[in-house]
Amino acid sequence: MKLFVSEGNPHCLKVLAAVEVTGVHCEAQYVSHEEKVVPFLSRPALPALLLPNGQHLFSSNAICRYMFEVSGVESTELCNQWLEWEATDLQPALLQALHMTVLQGKGSEVSKVIQGPLNYLVQSLSKINTPYLTGEAVSVADVVLWAALYPILLDSGRFDVGDLWFDRVNGMHACQTAAQKVLQGKGHECMKSYMQRQPAPQISQCRDMQPSNSTPAEADEGERLVSEEEIEAAALTWNKGLSPQATERKHPILPQEGKRNILLTSALPYVNNVPHLGNIIGCVLSADVFSRYGRLRGWNLLFVCGTDEYGTATENKAREEGLTPQQICDKYHAVHSSIYKWFQIDFDFFGRTTTEKQTEIAQDIFWRLHKNDFLVEDTVEQLCCENCKRFLADRFVEGICPHCSYPEARGDQCDKCGRLINAVELKARQVMELIPVVILLHNSLFPFGLESQLEQWLDKSTSGGDWTPNAKQITRSWLRDGLKPRCITRDLHWGTPVPHPDFKEKVFYVWFDAPIGYLSITANYTDKWEKWWKNPQQVELYNFMAKDNVPFHSVVFPCSLLGAQDNYTLVNHLVATEYLNYEDTKFSKSRGVGVFGDMAKDTGIPSDVWRFYLLYVRPEGQDSAFSWADMAMKNNSELLNNLGNFINRAGMFVMKFFEGCVPVMDLQHEDKRLLALVGWELQQYIQLMDKVKIRDALKHILNISRHGNQYIQVNEPWKKIKGGDTERQRAGTVTGVSVNIACLLSVMLLPYMPTVSQTIRDQLNAPQSCINTMLQGTGTFVCALSAGHRVGTVSPLFQKLEADQIEALKKKFGGQQKTAQNAASAQPVTVPVPAAAEVTTVNGVDSEKAKQLTQAVAEQGDKVRALKAQKAEKAVITAEVAKLLDLKKQLAVAEGKSPEPAPQKSKKK
Repeated sequence: MKLFVSEGNPHCLKVLAAVEVTGVHCEAQYVSHEEKVVPFLSRPALPALLLPNGQHLFSSNAICRYMFEVSGVESTELCNQWLEWEATDLQPALLQALHMTVLQGKGSEVSKVIQGPLNYLVQSLSKINTPYLTGEAVSVADVVLWAALYPILLDSGRFDVGDLWFDRVNGMHACQTAAQKVLQGKGHECMKSYMQRQPAPQISQCRDMQPSNSTPAEADEGERLVSEEEIEAAALTWNKGLSPQATERKHPILPQEGKRNILLTSALPYVNNVPHLGNIIGCVLSADVFSRYGRLRGWNLLFVCGTDEYGTATENKAREEGLTPQQICDKYHAVHSSIYKWFQIDFDFFGRTTTEKQTEIAQDIFWRLHKNDFLVEDTVEQLCCENCKRFLADRFVEGICPHCSYPEARGDQCDKCGRLINAVELKARQVMELIPVVILLHNSLFPFGLESQLEQWLDKSTSGGDWTPNAKQITRSWLRDGLKPRCITRDLHWGTPVPHPDFKEKVFYVWFDAPIGYLSITANYTDKWEKWWKNPQQVELYNFMAKDNVPFHSVVFPCSLLGAQDNYTLVNHLVATEYLNYEDTKFSKSRGVGVFGDMAKDTGIPSDVWRFYLLYVRPEGQDSAFSWADMAMKNNSELLNNLGNFINRAGMFVMKFFEGCVPVMDLQHEDKRLLALVGWELQQYIQLMDKVKIRDALKHILNISRHGNQYIQVNEPWKKIKGGDTERQRAGTVTGVSVNIACLLSVMLLPYMPTVSQTIRDQLNAPQSCINTMLQGTGTFVCALSAGHRVGTVSPLFQKLEADQIEALKKKFGGQQKTAQNAASAQPVTVPVPAAAEVTTVNGVDSEKAKQLTQAVAEQGDKVRALKAQKAEKAVITAEVAKLLDLKKQLAVAEGKSPEPAPQKSKKK
């Protein structure tokens, strides 16, 4: 690795400190401030890190995080929150303060600029009892915040920044070494040359707020300075003309020699659950955006998905609805298909796992594992209902995690620590309507002996591919504890049968069987499926999912394919989101809380607006929340007033002032400068989308329309059109440039809002070839609508979401959830019970009391979830969890069940 830095650049202090603290071997090369070391950027970008694979990092915080990850220290969620706060809140204030101190000699006045963020830092430090920001050891957050603050504390007097913490980090030899390298002992004088080359920061009210769901990409930026070289390059690109029109997709899509061949999968949704908004953004919608983008880039891409249909849960659902398992699968497969069609998910093929191909391929992999001695015969304990003699679906058993004591762990996996669990290992097990007992199952099969192969492959895949940080972290936590054999068979009827004669009554367990669905679905799409799935030399595999699915895709499924030894294509890029919550609680179909896929279209809000908002709040770095109020605000401000306003004005000027034809454009320096600004935003968009930073890339689309609105507002073409020839010519140029920017925006929007994108192009009568031109290379903003081009009929793209409409929708989908204020209350739950109910025997059934307790359990569950979302004190949460478990125990008694978990609950502290 090679690190490019420059003396006096305060951002370089961060990365050099990170190198010194982590001890990562990295060659540092000092260059001038004007040196352009990143080949695809037309502006200087320092610091910059050249990676072994030839790629560059040029965000100081990203470089610091990378250094710590290379040294084996992953960024925690709290750490990432601090980094985001530093980038979005602290850094803008510090840059303004440095500008005042270094260039204006106003060091005594900087307190009014930085006091807000410093107040928040001091308050946060007062609440923690660890020596560093995130724990007992120094983290990347400590290094970044220290390095950000250090330059302003040199000669500006001492601010209260939590002296103990700052002194502790500042006293590290590594930090002092980095400071000496960057500032050369000259203090602010050393920074003057760098600061003189930076744009003057905008004077703004610095926000005094906590780390939040916002990302660094959402921070407001001052007007970017562009060089004369960039301006001339943009003008040359503008005149290049459109590329030939790309050929349309033809099925079946197969890998092609000399092309980038991408196989893209979205986690298979379980068939009998109607997906909610969190499911949709976590899997199919994120994958759809990237697949559409990939096609715009000219990649040869196949996008497959389907419903996961086997398992105990399907049998239970079928019994509940009086249908056969196949009928249940048919019914809900159609529900899923309908929902995804409305959300405009553009699969190449949407299949299912209940097919002959699934049986054929799964059994082949089984026999290969068996032949290669990667399976062992053993016994396993499993929960069974004593009344109806049915085995229980692990996922529907809840209890206390045996590893981290999380009280709402499921029987297959703990959502908090991410570890797989056998349901019998849960403490204080709870399962609705069934009485679980433990029985031994003999002759079950376990895979083993694949750990070394897996680790070798993971090292290669995670270092060379785009794995999200949470995917890496979850996977490493699994490997850290060592892999344990896990049963791959189950005793039920609805599943892929195990072909071995000694196990003819068994089927494959869903965690082994379901991922093979990717292969069988592709095989049902084309009989040449092996060209995708047994072709790692030519094919790149992207997996999209929420974080709870990571272990099955990074450990379990790869082990099956590695053990099969059949040249299978393994995942290169594993893209996992965090969780999307609903307002201040979780989605719950049974309680009517949250918007589910089959309800969204009934709101009257177009699917493109749903797509936009879900992608705007996509939980890329941490959990985020859907909010009706925020959705309305983003629709009305970003879509209606920003994006829609610009595109509509540009088109209307052509219709109203130039009889529907794009006017002649005589580009002046101001126009070329705008082209350069737009071109830079386009480059950032491509760079982020290539790395699957979908949420961050969206910001650059909105930035371009902001540039366009400002351009129109400054030039006032509606006034100039009434003037003389020179002013009319100017109005024509501004209108022509604006309508071409609108055309570019239509292409950039296509992955996010496909219907709106097509509507814009229809209104502008844009040539189809603009789609495959704009996103080529690092970005190609050409004049797609030349002088004389006739536009179509222009009309508004978006409608305002009114407050009363939003309030009604919020109420409709709020279910029985309590307000945050009530949920935060620590008052005990009281359940009114008739006197008669109090004398009911344990084995009796009191329907009235059971009904009241069921409601109390739901309300107490809401309270616990709200407290967790608000990050309340641990003691408060623990007390409320204990009340919840006690209510569940009372409910079991009221329903005539044995309160078996009660002794374990009483031990909870």
